[in-house]
Amino acid sequence: MRRGGMILVVVLALVFALLASGLTYIYINHQVKSKGVYALQPIVVAAQDLTFGTTLKPEQLKVAMFPKESVPLGSYAVPESLVGQNTKVFLLTNEPILESKLSSKGGGLSLTIPKSMRAASIPVDRVSGVSGFVLPGDRVDVIMIIERPGTTRDPIAKTILQNIEVLTAGERTEQKGNKTITVQAVTLLVDPPGAEAVALATNEGKIHLALRNPTDMDTVKIASLTRMKLLGEAETKVTPASKLAKKKEPEKPKEEMKKPIPPDTVNIIKSGKIQKQQLPTAPETTKTETKK
Repeated sequence: MRRGGMILVVVLALVFALLASGLTYIYINHQVKSKGVYALQPIVVAAQDLTFGTTLKPEQLKVAMFPKESVPLGSYAVPESLVGQNTKVFLLTNEPILESKLSSKGGGLSLTIPKSMRAASIPVDRVSGVSGFVLPGDRVDVIMIIERPGTTRDPIAKTILQNIEVLTAGERTEQKGNKTITVQAVTLLVDPPGAEAVALATNEGKIHLALRNPTDMDTVKIASLTRMKLLGEAETKVTPASKLAKKKEPEKPKEEMKKPIPPDTVNIIKSGKIQKQQLPTAPETTKTETKK
């Protein structure tokens, strides 16, 4: 009897324990569901870091599950609906792609350019592009290196722009003949005269970028540098080819022909005799001298 009573107590304890656990689970589940924690919704996020002006491709998009109550306004659920659109801002990996961050009409980069400013792109390599450390938002100085015309062909370096903001930095594709090549490019935010300077420097010489501290906004007067100055040698002045032509010497005035001075006397032969007769110079009598 005592043993049977103990078994009954144990059984009742297990029943009450199971009942309490079930009630607790039901209560918690009800509270969780009422708050929408398990109500998830798919939205499209960035599969990688994206810069602004990027035309979205399928491999740059993915779907993530967000709590329904936390889904931001303007989000998308289907990646295919975003392919071909352009970003207006920077997007980090797993960041939701919203309608306000896109430009459906294209030209995403153009929307970031302030009024009266221009975006100018220049090709760079690992050296001229500061070994790839130039990133969007950085500020740089633009240095042009060009060979001067003349016999010495002494190159000159000149800082043509200072404190210029970098809009984009990365790779772009160019068509070279029948081949498509990938080049490194940096897009700068400049004013119209600056855009002309960048275009001329890119066409006539080579451009290098100098990275600035973001807090350094000053512009300074920088003299141009030549190879001769760099070596500490005196710079040789180059005479343009047009001035090397031999100058035509001015014609000397022609000397006036000296008129012969008439003689004072003349010889006259008469009857086998030579007579010297003085020419009249004044109303004086003519003197005649006879010579045998």
